[in-house]
Amino acid sequence: MTDAPPVPEALTHRRVLAIAVPIVVSNATVPILGAVDTGVVGQLGEAAPIGAVGVGAVILTAIYWIFGFLRMGTTGLAAQAAGQGNSAEVAALLTRVLMVGVVGGLGIILLQWPLFLGAFAISPASAEVEALARDYMQIRVWSAPALISIYGITGWLIAAERTRGVLAIQVAMNALNIGLDLIFVLGFGWGVQGVAIATVIAEWSGFALGLWLCRDAFGVPAWRDWGRVFDRERVVNMVRVNTDILIRSVLLQAIFVSFLLYGSDFGDVPLAANQVLLQFLHITAFALDGFAFAAEALVGQALGAYRRDTLRRASWLTSLWGLGTCVLLSALFALAGTAIIDLMATDEGVRAAARLYLPWMVAAPLVGLAPWMLDGIFIGATRTADMRNMMIVSAVLYFVAVYPLMAAFGNHGLWAGLLLSFAVRGLTLGLRYPALERQAERPGVSPAQ
Repeated sequence: MTDAPPVPEALTHRRVLAIAVPIVVSNATVPILGAVDTGVVGQLGEAAPIGAVGVGAVILTAIYWIFGFLRMGTTGLAAQAAGQGNSAEVAALLTRVLMVGVVGGLGIILLQWPLFLGAFAISPASAEVEALARDYMQIRVWSAPALISIYGITGWLIAAERTRGVLAIQVAMNALNIGLDLIFVLGFGWGVQGVAIATVIAEWSGFALGLWLCRDAFGVPAWRDWGRVFDRERVVNMVRVNTDILIRSVLLQAIFVSFLLYGSDFGDVPLAANQVLLQFLHITAFALDGFAFAAEALVGQALGAYRRDTLRRASWLTSLWGLGTCVLLSALFALAGTAIIDLMATDEGVRAAARLYLPWMVAAPLVGLAPWMLDGIFIGATRTADMRNMMIVSAVLYFVAVYPLMAAFGNHGLWAGLLLSFAVRGLTLGLRYPALERQAERPGVSPAQ
């Protein structure tokens, strides 16, 4: 069932900000929970619980990250269906996404023993920390179906421009988690297990809230039209999109992991300085995510409606706000970067090294603007094969260039290699953009029709 295409809403700066701002605020709440988890177990007066929660959270995040494609792929597919006025497909897509989340989460629960064993083999810890981390993970893993499903729900809400709902889920989960941390750990004395139980309850509660926010989809009969839900062409397309995104994400992660590993060759001080400066990149990503997500939703809807003019305006407006954000961040890093470094590090050697490499962080937002924003644009258009291929080109050039750059310029060369990968990805995706616009035209039909 395809409804009449919706009457296009004016694409204004206000509309872009209405999508982007809740995402930026939501991202800003993410570090708070980690700080509270650490602070609460830190009150126990022992080092091992702090390390156990940190190690356990990192391992589970890495495992769950495999399903991160669900957020991005869902946004592009749902936005295009909405642009076509196909409410039945929008509803059926939510069912598919929830099934992937639940099945994927159950798979992690069933495979937890070999997954955890492999994780500790790669990154061993002391016997005490490993035992406590296992206790933490064996409890927290039971919310895997909820958390992975939330990835899909988030993508679905972004496609519908309902990012206040995304913010509500994030704030509700974090607030409940923090409150239960205080009760279970400080009140009941449950230690590391209390932190894990608090997280499980919070994530299942966030999942329930997400379902409630998507309740209008369950008013459309197609959400349980199994012929549509399991339609071979749509399922294959969903698998294709998500597989491309997964490959792209694995390669991107490989670049960042190798960056950290290569940095260790220069000694502890440059390695610590690199870790401090990577926080500047995280700040940039958190700020740009809002506008990249806005591009995903608006470009997807425009493509679904075959409106090339609207697609171009969506790409332009979101990128304009992204540019303004990057200019402000570069200026902030240039003017206040030294003060930020001093807040994050107390060792004078690390401070001095971080200041030495700070100019790379002044340049990073401007160099990273194109790949960050074009990722959002291409996700909205579900041109994920282009994203995959350009990521391959970027990764190959990075790994070819980084060794001679490090040999010639040391840690400066390592940073140059990382920013080179950004520039190559932005340039190659930019070269593919005209083909994306052409996709928004029906053969023989004007996009305005």
